[in-house]
Amino acid sequence: MFREICIIIVVVAFVLIITILIGGIMVKSELDKDIEKLFAASENISGKVYTSKQIKDLPVPVQRYFKHSLTENQSYVSYVRLQHGGEFRASKNWVSIKGEEYFTVQKPGFVWSGDVPYFSAKDIYFDGKGNLKVKLLSLIKIIDVKGEEADQGELLRWLGEAPLFPTALLPSENLRWVPIDNDSAKVIFTDKNLTVDGIFYFNEEGQITQFKTKRYKDKTLENFTGYCSDYRTVDGMKVPFYLEATWNLESGDFSYAKFRVKEIEYNNPSKFLKYPCDTHK
Repeated sequence: MFREICIIIVVVAFVLIITILIGGIMVKSELDKDIEKLFAASENISGKVYTSKQIKDLPVPVQRYFKHSLTENQSYVSYVRLQHGGEFRASKNWVSIKGEEYFTVQKPGFVWSGDVPYFSAKDIYFDGKGNLKVKLLSLIKIIDVKGEEADQGELLRWLGEAPLFPTALLPSENLRWVPIDNDSAKVIFTDKNLTVDGIFYFNEEGQITQFKTKRYKDKTLENFTGYCSDYRTVDGMKVPFYLEATWNLESGDFSYAKFRVKEIEYNNPSKFLKYPCDTHK
């Protein structure tokens, strides 16, 4: 009898392992298709270059930002891919996270994939639509958020993370800056029929330090702050390597994501093949 029980346990464990492996393969295949579709839909605009004439009428802190972040004749960014480590929490306790994110600029969009112990998540903004999915063991879908609130939230994520690719914040028919004071300015951005806005804050050096806006948390609009720091020069642009996301709730501030960029690359519209070894630091 004991032998039969052991055999059953081994068989169940084997089936579970195989199922999890198959689930992981399916998740990866779906992610690969999402990234391919994202890049294919957005045109290469890297033939355009930045000149200081573009910023002469912008608010003072925004001019300071571009003078600090860009060099004359800097090529526009068309595509971005990055890998990050860091920490994440949904409630009280922090856990290590590793992730990848892919951005497009001509048609604003991104695909983010993140993994924490036992859970995987995918966050997307594509063709004006947002979607967040979370799965347990790559198999059991426990969160699938879509709709107008997701569309707004994901476009704001793209905008709030645009300091990673500064040319996307240059004025255009879809983006305009409104002056506030010497250290902040309002940005208004439109994609398709959706318009979002927020306030960027700048230090004396010209670095963006915060992005404040109102985002949907579930079905409720809440105050949100994104933090940027640890600026480094990549391909002639100064970009942040540390990003933090915080809900500013009535009950107090709740920081839920602290991402540290491990690698960032521009205008290479393809998926990473592997992740750096020191993923969670």
